[in-house]
Amino acid sequence: MRLGALTLALVAFALPLAAEAQQAGKVWRIGVLSGYSPDLDKRNLAALRDGLRDLGYVEGTNVIIEQRHGYARNEKFPELAAELVRLKVDIFVVHGFPAAIRAAEQASRTIPVVFVANPDPIGSGFAGSLARPGGRVSGLSDSHSDLLAKRLQLLREALPSISRVAVLHTATAVSLSQLRDTQAAAPALRLTALAVSIRGGPDPTDIDRAFTTIRRERAEALNVLGAAAGIHTTRVAELAVKSRILTIGTTRSGPERGYLMSYGANFQELYRRAATYVDKILKGTKPADLPIEQPTKFEFVINMKTARLLSLTVPQSLVLRADHVID
Repeated sequence: MRLGALTLALVAFALPLAAEAQQAGKVWRIGVLSGYSPDLDKRNLAALRDGLRDLGYVEGTNVIIEQRHGYARNEKFPELAAELVRLKVDIFVVHGFPAAIRAAEQASRTIPVVFVANPDPIGSGFAGSLARPGGRVSGLSDSHSDLLAKRLQLLREALPSISRVAVLHTATAVSLSQLRDTQAAAPALRLTALAVSIRGGPDPTDIDRAFTTIRRERAEALNVLGAAAGIHTTRVAELAVKSRILTIGTTRSGPERGYLMSYGANFQELYRRAATYVDKILKGTKPADLPIEQPTKFEFVINMKTARLLSLTVPQSLVLRADHVID
C-alpha cells in the first residue's frame, strides 16, 4: 500500500476511536423541568437517577442534572425552560404537563425532549403516533384506557351506597377529554359524575371554591383527574375529610397526603424507564424514532388513617388488592 493510502486508512480508523473517546469523556447535562415542587418530585427524580446509574451515568462524573420547578404555574415554564437552555443542557426531561413540554420544545430548535407521564401525547400535539412520534419529542404516557372507569369502580367498592361523584378537572384539552371519558363510564356503575373545574394554579382559594360547589352538588366522593389539584393535594384531602367525602387520585402522593385512595401508573417506574430514553438519545437515536411507551405497571394505594377519619370500613377485598396500605 502506498504511504498516502496508508495514512488515509489510519486516519479513517482513528476517527471513530477519537469520537468514542470524546463521547466517553463528555459530561452530559440533563435539564429537568417539572410543574410540581421539589418535595413532590423527590421520589420521581430518585427513580430517574437510579435508572441513569444503572446505565452507567454517575452524577457529578459524566452527568449533571439541572432542575427547575414550576409549582403548577404554567406561565413560568417558558422562563424556566430558557434558563435551562442557557445552562447548555443536552436534553430535557419534562414531567407530563403539556405547557411544560411545549415550553421545552419551543425553548430550542435542537435540544431533544423526553416527557414523563403525559396522558395524551397525540391529543396534546406532541406526537403523530405512538409508534413514530416525529419531531424532537418522545417519552412515556401515564394513560391507559381503563384507568378512568377503574377509579370510579374503586370508589363504588369502597362505599357501595354512593351515587354522586365530583370530578375535579382543569378545563385543559387533556383534562376535558378525561372528564368526558369518566362521565361516559359512570352510568354503568350507577353513578353520576359531576364536573367541577379549577384553574390548577398556585392559588389555594381555588380549591376552597371548588369544595363549595362539591358540597352544594351533594357529592359523596371526589375523583381528582391527573394534576388537577397540583400542589394543593393536602388542602384537597383536608377539605374532603371535613366534608365527609371519599377521595381518589392518580398517584401515590395523593394518599400519602391524605386522599383515601389512588390508582394509576407507577410514576417511579416511568421515571426509571425515562432514563433509557435519555441514554438512547444521548447515544444518537432520534426522538422521532423512539416509540412512546404506555404504562405497564400500576399501583393501588389506600390510606387507612383517612378511612378512620371518615368512619369508613374499607372492604377487606380492597385492602388485599392494594399495592400499598398507609396505616
